[in-house]
Amino acid sequence: MGFAGADAQPARRGGSEPPTPFPWSRPSCSSCLHLGTGRRKRSALTKILLGSHDGGGHASPSARSFQLDYEHNCFRKDGAPFRYISGSIHYARVPRPAWRDRLLKMYLSGLSTVQVYVPWNYHETLPGVYDFTGNRDVEAFLDLTAELGLLVILRPGPYICAEWEMAGCRPAGVDAAASPCPASVPPAYLAAVDSWLHVLLPKIRPRLYQQGGNIISVQVENEYGSYYACDYGYLRHLLGSFRALLGSEVLLFTTDSAGAQELRCGTLQGLYATVDFGPGSNVTEAFGALRRVEPKGPLVNSEYYTGWLDYWGEAHASTSAAWVARGLEDMLQLGASINMYMFHGGTNFAYWSGADYKDQYKPVTTSYDYDAPLSEAGDPTEKLFAIRTVISKFQPLPVGPMPPATPKYAYGWVALRKYADLLDVLDVLCPSGPIQSQFPLTFEALKQAYGFMVYHTQLPWDVPDPATLGAPPHSICDRGYVMLQKEYQGTLERDGQTTLHVTGRGGDTLDILLENMGRISFGANTSDFKGLLGNLSLNSRPLSNWQIYPLAIDTAVQQGWPQAALPKSSSAGRVGPAFYTGTFETPGIAWDTFVKFPGWSKGLLWINGFNLGRYWSRRGPQQTLFVPGSVLHVGRPNNITVLELEEAPPSPLLLFLDQPLYNRTLGRSTMATE
Repeated sequence: MGFAGADAQPARRGGSEPPTPFPWSRPSCSSCLHLGTGRRKRSALTKILLGSHDGGGHASPSARSFQLDYEHNCFRKDGAPFRYISGSIHYARVPRPAWRDRLLKMYLSGLSTVQVYVPWNYHETLPGVYDFTGNRDVEAFLDLTAELGLLVILRPGPYICAEWEMAGCRPAGVDAAASPCPASVPPAYLAAVDSWLHVLLPKIRPRLYQQGGNIISVQVENEYGSYYACDYGYLRHLLGSFRALLGSEVLLFTTDSAGAQELRCGTLQGLYATVDFGPGSNVTEAFGALRRVEPKGPLVNSEYYTGWLDYWGEAHASTSAAWVARGLEDMLQLGASINMYMFHGGTNFAYWSGADYKDQYKPVTTSYDYDAPLSEAGDPTEKLFAIRTVISKFQPLPVGPMPPATPKYAYGWVALRKYADLLDVLDVLCPSGPIQSQFPLTFEALKQAYGFMVYHTQLPWDVPDPATLGAPPHSICDRGYVMLQKEYQGTLERDGQTTLHVTGRGGDTLDILLENMGRISFGANTSDFKGLLGNLSLNSRPLSNWQIYPLAIDTAVQQGWPQAALPKSSSAGRVGPAFYTGTFETPGIAWDTFVKFPGWSKGLLWINGFNLGRYWSRRGPQQTLFVPGSVLHVGRPNNITVLELEEAPPSPLLLFLDQPLYNRTLGRSTMATE
């Protein structure tokens, strides 16, 4: 996906002009690219055991090669002409217990290769603090792809976009003023990038194809041509770092949309250029643009869009299976190598969903289903079988049945009870106490990477008549929930309502809970600080003397709070930010499920301490959250914690279903409660 900071979007779904014949000849090695269906097929298991599928290989490391053949316009793998059919999967969006299931389904779909992003901020959780354990064990994921006979195209960034929080860039604590992603490429940013690459790339080098592994190519940056800086010095610096750490033999490449400006600024000698575009694009024009920067070599679409992402408050995106299959077949007939983005999208658990910015801030939904061939829960779709049929025309498919959809279970209704209003448990959520400041401070200034902060002050004078509580334009990042004397007053929102009318007495408490809805991964504003970026005022008079509470909600929930704590006495009818708890049991086995929030407004859900992400029932389109069976307990209660930010229903209930609901958009102005 596109590079942050650009007004120009990458090639996207849309358009109806059919592909036209190429003005140049088909690559002369295309007849060697496993076309046709008449050859003997072997079972997937046999290929994996014998290591004779593309990802396994039996040549010694010294004999292994993956190279460009400019004379015959194709790749050569171990000297033989080769083209790949690939699909994107993001290990960070898939629970680790499901990795094998998803990868096996991709293999049995006929893919030889998978394309994988590495999100920098997912691994460097604090400056110099790295996490490669559990779901972050990228080495284990890569080793599993090799075990299953899949090749890998690796995209380590450092910028990835991918609708991911801050596009994978800038771990918390790197000075945001030093630029989160490269603009003028200040030394502080380059130093942070170099430190990260010196940690990551040594883990990658032993897994390169030339070293006996299965990584055939590595992308340097991502759609940098869409970024306004057009800084070749930055790309040359990255190229030097990648070469120094990965060696001279690995194939390094770039990806950009097919626009002339994007290809001019995103390509560099020494990096093989590829393009990205979706179904409905004019294939002749798109690959023609590639030929202007790469006159010879294989044709490559590095992101062929099988669907699209969803934004809160907009309709659920979908792309027809027939349309996707037709575009795929057109490119395969030309001998092109193709990666389908996404083949399996997965889920933006916790706070990892990013946002786009074009005219306004557009946060991405928790679901990253993407209308992909494998659904959010990893189930084969009509689109997958349409793609599989196309692939079968060009190369033999692995023998063996496609694994079916995983079982889902409708656990039904679960009653919750209100545990406490958020303002009544600040001692638990911020045990170190507040930070004193004359004026508001941002999340970044207080090293609060994600989630929430509370800004607390007092009314400095009596306000008997309604006064305007307001914020400067673009200073609420991203939503502020306002409480006066702990009574909820309403919400201030980025690119939305920025004023409320309040009354009160001097000394009354004023609290604003600020929510980070995800930093921008693609768009014009690359800094995207979070929190109160400007001072609130009352009838245009600035407020001061703030106490600021960075909230460690996830830490508390992961440690067993609030289920292990004594109940709080809260006003049952009070609206505003509050915690709700409950339990349910699974009948003998933990199946995947989906949870709906009938009558709830907006918030987050944890089950057994695992943050399943944001729900926003009042805005849509997503109406359910995916609950992997791997987070559930068998034989003991499953603990539910909900942070509702606005208003829960009078009888708080959750409904567990056996299917998702993605496509109900209720709009920004509605007050509907379902």
